Amino acid sequence: MSHPQRASLKTDCPRIAVCGFFIECNRWSPVSTATSFAEVFDQSGEALLEQMRAPQSHALPTLTGFTAQMDASGPWEPVALRVAAAQPGGPVEHVFFEQLLAQISEGLRAAGPVDGVFIAAHGAALTTQDDNPDGVLFERIRQIVGPDVPVVAVFDLHTNVTPRMTDALSAFVAYRTNPHVDQRARGADCARHLRTLLAHGPGVVALVKLPLVPPATTQLVAPGMPYHALIEIGQTHVGGHILDVSLCGGFALADSPTCGFAVVVSASHGDRDAARGAAESLAKLVWAARERFELRLTEMDDAVASAVQASRHSHGAGLILADVADNPGAGGGGNTTWLMAALHRAGAQGVLMGVHTDAPLAAQAHQAGVGAQIPVCFNRGVVGDRYAQPFEASARVLALSDGRFVGRRGLAAGSTREMGPSALLQIDGLRIAVISLRQQLLDPAQLDILGVDLADVRTLVVKSRGHFRAAFDTFAPPERIFEVDCPGLTTPKLKTLPWTRMRRPVYPIDDTAHWSL
Repeated sequence: MSHPQRASLKTDCPRIAVCGFFIECNRWSPVSTATSFAEVFDQSGEALLEQMRAPQSHALPTLTGFTAQMDASGPWEPVALRVAAAQPGGPVEHVFFEQLLAQISEGLRAAGPVDGVFIAAHGAALTTQDDNPDGVLFERIRQIVGPDVPVVAVFDLHTNVTPRMTDALSAFVAYRTNPHVDQRARGADCARHLRTLLAHGPGVVALVKLPLVPPATTQLVAPGMPYHALIEIGQTHVGGHILDVSLCGGFALADSPTCGFAVVVSASHGDRDAARGAAESLAKLVWAARERFELRLTEMDDAVASAVQASRHSHGAGLILADVADNPGAGGGGNTTWLMAALHRAGAQGVLMGVHTDAPLAAQAHQAGVGAQIPVCFNRGVVGDRYAQPFEASARVLALSDGRFVGRRGLAAGSTREMGPSALLQIDGLRIAVISLRQQLLDPAQLDILGVDLADVRTLVVKSRGHFRAAFDTFAPPERIFEVDCPGLTTPKLKTLPWTRMRRPVYPIDDTAHWSL
């Protein structure tokens, strides 16, 4: 039952409920479980409140950014419900989502009337039974608080947006950078919008969806890239009653009816016409630019040749090879060995590969100790992963770590994170950073704890689609970064995938896709 509507909301010291459900789901990745969330962040009540204000927090940067801005802008009373976040993976066990939904719902009801709600979301979730759990959660929250309470949510740039989500919200905020270095700033935006809506509501959200699913590697937000130009144009609409403009490329690997590029505009003062007009105008520009989201990959043989050439020079800019088809940031296992084996066969020197997920191998290295020469087999015993090919060699253990680090650059800066037991192995001209808890390479601190000096590295191989760019920009310039065409679960070659649930036709999978208002 919803709380009774109130004539006005409390603005001097508002009670704001805080909750979150954060995961990006790849249809073909292994199912995400309660353990997947426990390994990253799953807190409620006082423990959640503590992390919201911790100086080196485990919480999402959007959550700490929201909290800091609310604290700075005046008195408020946070009602910490529950926030659960996991690494990108497969659909979430439905029973876990139902339990999360029940706890947030019951906590919100028990809290009594609140003046606002903040949701820390990703927006590309699936469960084993539902393709739109984000919409289910938002709709439930709206049912409980009633139509007049501002509900504001923050999203990843790759959110898959639906009317069920936007209809339940008063303001919608997505990241505007990729790599996503603005997460904390967008959380702060949510706090500002919430204060505005408390004083000048109601908030309205307009959505226009396009039959467009740009490959992940084309969604880089950098000067000269189509996404960068579109986002800059979008921001020229902000002002007056327009609070926020979000251009969301979406996450095609969800293979869901929710996929597709979304233009989302939020407005105050109930100005639905302004929000809708801006959304439609921008959607036309996005559709006109669709052919500019062109996929370009480097063949693996060419990438290996570049690494061999780089190893012949001890000075100059480094080289980065991005294994984009095995990106843990999109549900990849972080464990394929195609590029590793090819570099080894070619005799490449000065290569550092980071970070490779193989918990049994990390445990073997810890048991052997630093300095030990051991026989290794990557992906030993892995079952049901056709991309996780074994690779056998003799390796020397160079360094060991418990895997705990505090980020110093890029997305992880200032946050406390864990990779689990980790090891640095040497196999001829290759050094491989092996970790236990699957994740992408986001920060030099992940290598610092294994004693790596990047000055000694000629080629850095990353298991990542693009977030490494914010942290390793001083290692290699853009023209020395190659996105390599390897096999893997997160390939951006969308025409090669066995789609079953995405609405068709959609560009660029289908050249016949059409859209008009």
